[in-house]
Amino acid sequence: MKLCRFNDNRVGLVEGDRVRDVTQALDVLPAVRYPLPGYDPLIANLEAVCKRVAALAPQSESLSLSDVKLLSPVANPGKVVAAPVNYQKHLDEVRIDPALHQGNAAHTAAINQIGLFLKATSSVVGPGEGVALRMLDRRNDHEVELAFVIGKTASQVKAAEAMDYVAAYCIGLDITIRGGEDRSFRKSPDSYCVLGPWLVTRDDIPNPGALDLSISVNGQMRQSSNTRYMILDVPQLIEFASSFYTLRPGDIVITGTPEGVSPIVPGDHIAARIEKIGMMELDVRAY
Repeated sequence: MKLCRFNDNRVGLVEGDRVRDVTQALDVLPAVRYPLPGYDPLIANLEAVCKRVAALAPQSESLSLSDVKLLSPVANPGKVVAAPVNYQKHLDEVRIDPALHQGNAAHTAAINQIGLFLKATSSVVGPGEGVALRMLDRRNDHEVELAFVIGKTASQVKAAEAMDYVAAYCIGLDITIRGGEDRSFRKSPDSYCVLGPWLVTRDDIPNPGALDLSISVNGQMRQSSNTRYMILDVPQLIEFASSFYTLRPGDIVITGTPEGVSPIVPGDHIAARIEKIGMMELDVRAY
């Protein structure tokens, strides 16, 4: 099932180039009040939501996808966990290009040595909101990544059981300002984490470790690879992350980018694709 969030926080079921407005399915969510939960209620109750969506869909209004504004499919991620240099060829290009490593040894170490990092949740947007670049005197790069959403609380989870904790997948763009500062600082401006175009539930992607992914800018292919080349795969990333953090429903893990990262500037049009998820298009502007 493909679920999107669109316009003024409507919920949609994506069917080809159409979206059915199934916002009424949110009625199955439990009422919440202050203090608000530290997780995303829709993701925590995704199974019930999907059942209600399936029942509502035949009678729901159908809209053209081209006529709606797609938001981040997860409204309230508690955290965004990111995997740096998780493809060997990307690690190799970082090590040989001063524009990428900026003379910082921490930028050229393997993921097992430097660990994961966090992106601010305030950086999360959907493709309909686009990317607003800051620090235009510095290089800003695109990085296309498979993103997955945690479906239930996970702590000290072993890789062998890790897939039980995945709720869904989407495309992630980890937009990056190049420089010598800490990754979390350079990758957390507003709009520097694009998620979308929708969620694809786990049952529709039985093997996230064999997906083609690519990104083009203004029609020119920049990155093209397959998730089989990740150094740490999805179960290993869950084991690694949950050994340090408690992961909660709605937390996002972006799994790293392949080789081919390159600059973007205001006026660019980005098209990112991941097999079994689809294509996510967005525009780049100045902040």
